[in-house]
Amino acid sequence: MATQNFPNIYEQQNANRRKTILIMVGFVLFFGFLGFGFDLFYLGNDPFGVVAESTPMIPVGTILALLIGGGMALWGLQGGAQAVLRSAGAVPVSSTDAEHRVLSNVVDEMVIASGLPRPQVYVIPDPDPNAFATGKDPHHSHIAVTKGLLEKLNREELQGVIAHEIAHIRNYDIRLMTVIAALIGAALLLSDWAARSMRYGIGGGRRSRGSSRSKGGGGGGLALILLALWILAIILAPFITRLLSMAVSRQREYLADATAAELTRNPLGLANALQKIESASAPTQSIKKSAAHLCIVDPLGRKVNFKEGALADLFATHPPIAKRIMLLNAMAYQRES
Repeated sequence: MATQNFPNIYEQQNANRRKTILIMVGFVLFFGFLGFGFDLFYLGNDPFGVVAESTPMIPVGTILALLIGGGMALWGLQGGAQAVLRSAGAVPVSSTDAEHRVLSNVVDEMVIASGLPRPQVYVIPDPDPNAFATGKDPHHSHIAVTKGLLEKLNREELQGVIAHEIAHIRNYDIRLMTVIAALIGAALLLSDWAARSMRYGIGGGRRSRGSSRSKGGGGGGLALILLALWILAIILAPFITRLLSMAVSRQREYLADATAAELTRNPLGLANALQKIESASAPTQSIKKSAAHLCIVDPLGRKVNFKEGALADLFATHPPIAKRIMLLNAMAYQRES
């Protein structure tokens, strides 16, 4: 059986920090490009002289888009976790509920085992078993589980799931995944705004074009190329941002599974939990599409997550549960039945 080659914890943390910065920068630049297209094709303003020699004007659309993009990127880092929790209807654990007390005790056990600060713990009133961790770092982290998870798992299985989420916190997966979740929603809003603007007509500033000269003979051709790219970016923005959530390597789930087995010293606990979660047929209604990549299993139940290969690596947010269970069983020296 082939073994999984995982980076160590420090390599994983550094890689996630780098990916977070790159995705935030790329997101802001993407916003800037959409704003520049609004300037050029809707306001008729070419402030940077890209396709025409014209009187310099303030790039209103570009500046506004960059400010919105930068603000949303920072908000995703600072406040994205709370937004995800609110969208899922998560509520803090109650000391008067027996199931909630068991959950709190299990979190305390895994916190001691990992040496991390204690995350805030929430329960989502959804009957489908699932869980996720979110936050910007181990000192500002949150774990949320569904009511269905508490009802269907025994204590050992719950330990495995919580240890898996603790692993995401320790590896700084939560920062990367939370920022992506926040940026997906922001990009969808901007794309919708740009599409609505296009309905009023592209090139609203044609009056200013008479006073500008194209750069050589290729200015018109370049303008058409930029127009095509701008329209394509608006149309594909929802798809591009979805790919961002899927670009996070599926290896993070395998690594979190292995770390959970290390923390609990019981790989079969998580393996059995995944088996029960997989057996639940209903999707996790409370968890939105933008936060699907945060969960221990895909809350949408998409078939692509059951496959492997290049296509699955591109479009799937999670590795196949069957393979995860197989690897966990192997850690416990269990043969496949």
